[in-house]
Amino acid sequence: MSVTADLKIKYSSLWSDMTNHAFVNEMGMGTLDPEKFRRYFLQDYVFVNDLVVLTANAISKAPDIRSASIFNDFLTGVTNPENDLFVSAFEEFGADYHEYSSVSASPTTRAFGDFLVRTALEGNFDDIALVLYVTEGTYLEWGTRLLNERAEPASATYREWIRLHGPDVLGDLVSWLQNYVDKESKLPAPRADYLFKMTLRYEYLFWESAYNGEAWFDQ
Repeated sequence: MSVTADLKIKYSSLWSDMTNHAFVNEMGMGTLDPEKFRRYFLQDYVFVNDLVVLTANAISKAPDIRSASIFNDFLTGVTNPENDLFVSAFEEFGADYHEYSSVSASPTTRAFGDFLVRTALEGNFDDIALVLYVTEGTYLEWGTRLLNERAEPASATYREWIRLHGPDVLGDLVSWLQNYVDKESKLPAPRADYLFKMTLRYEYLFWESAYNGEAWFDQ
């Protein structure tokens, strides 16, 4: 059995909890409270900065030009089309420039971001590839499911966020990452297990934070 298949089976409950979270399901049905999505998007806007650090380090640590180009394409996508969507989404949900440009990280966003940056700086290319496989693989799974279910929420932002995480956008990247982790990565099994589980935990908590609300204890 491959590395990714084995880990997905071992942590199938956690993977399912993330990809079938109420946030995702309600977004697909169009019943998600706009305030919850607004909260999520503001935090995702902060989180992207650490995702950029992770991806940039992957490029610098890549074993060859082909591998570097895969991450460079992803980085271009994160820093361009998604950024345009952030701006239009904030307009839809009533967040002005001052709010989204000055928003601070929630406890979960800070912890997840710090985990990504530490992995990027202390880890090697194999570490980063596995973490990104989990972050993008989980999003691809729920995005594909909602597209297959023909989800058509009224919100233009909800529809576009679903589309951006379908196979036309993420399919090739996730397939490449899975193939790399399974066939080329030399991560020791305990390290792969740790990174896979921790990334899944944070992805689930990111939904929870947005869905239920979260703030620092002294705010």
